[in-house]
Amino acid sequence: MALEIWTEKYRPKTLDQVRGQDAVSSRLKAFVKSKNMPHLLFAGPAGVGKTSAAVALAKDLFGDNWSTAVLELNASDERGIDVVRNKIKDFARSRAIQDVPFKIIYLDEADSLTKDAQHALRRTMEDYAQSTRFILSCNYSSKIIPPIQSRCAIFRFKPLPKDIMIKILTEVSEREGLMMTAGALSFLYEASEGDCRKAENLLQACSAIAQEIDTKIVEQVVSFAEPKEVASVIEKALAGKFLDAKERLFDVMIKHGLSGMDVIAQIQKQIWNIDSLDEKIRLELIKICGDYEFRLVEGSNEFIQLEAMIAQFAQFAKGSWKLLPDISLLHRRKEEKDDDRSD
Repeated sequence: MALEIWTEKYRPKTLDQVRGQDAVSSRLKAFVKSKNMPHLLFAGPAGVGKTSAAVALAKDLFGDNWSTAVLELNASDERGIDVVRNKIKDFARSRAIQDVPFKIIYLDEADSLTKDAQHALRRTMEDYAQSTRFILSCNYSSKIIPPIQSRCAIFRFKPLPKDIMIKILTEVSEREGLMMTAGALSFLYEASEGDCRKAENLLQACSAIAQEIDTKIVEQVVSFAEPKEVASVIEKALAGKFLDAKERLFDVMIKHGLSGMDVIAQIQKQIWNIDSLDEKIRLELIKICGDYEFRLVEGSNEFIQLEAMIAQFAQFAKGSWKLLPDISLLHRRKEEKDDDRSD
């Protein structure tokens, strides 16, 4: 028996099996019933069922021979205008041979298409609307040009809620003969943040270590610090214990193999969970997290930036946070002085 990736093994086969997206599923079922549909745009974060819904829709429409009537492409691999002119147009111009009067082109990660390719796609969608329907999938609908958005019915997918995710993981673990503690299930949900594909992959990785899975097993697999560990870093910094906070932060990073971006994301999330924080301070801390995340994206040294962030957190303990300079303002003043000198 061939070993399978669990995300494929337990992928929904029909729209009835798609969970956590009830509003989307009900509308797609109406298209199946009428055997007609407009072009569709699926927007939402990764791992929430966009591809599963598209494939399930095709299977419900075309039956066992669905693959002959569907062209699947990933725009992140083939993102240029030649793909639209060749592969897509060649498939779109041929007629459907089944009782459903159209074929489907599913274009995953359509927000990776170049602007030129999107404009070419818009024209193709118009020219071959009688024989072909397009389903575009993207993480950010704002990256899809308005002319394409106006030609599609937009379906917005949301992260799976905790109760649905835990139910899915429980069913998978039971079918695979695993024993899961409630803490492990909750930890998997926190680590996946509503991404079912990520949660199932983590569960499969955990199953390679042991059949009885608890939070300690999940910790070994997940690059994710426990909330109390992150909270302790924030609390030490806000208490003015900069060196202790820095040492604790780097211990957590090394222990869990976290990157600087992972750390900032978890700190930002934990700030909202510390009830004792004053609302104004909470907002300032979130703003600081955003500033340092931007610096890491721009390529700054993550250890230096994380130390600076913790140092800025520690300023709140001394009540001197209002005195911290606005860096962008300092740059602006420097530019104004330079301009005055040149005059």
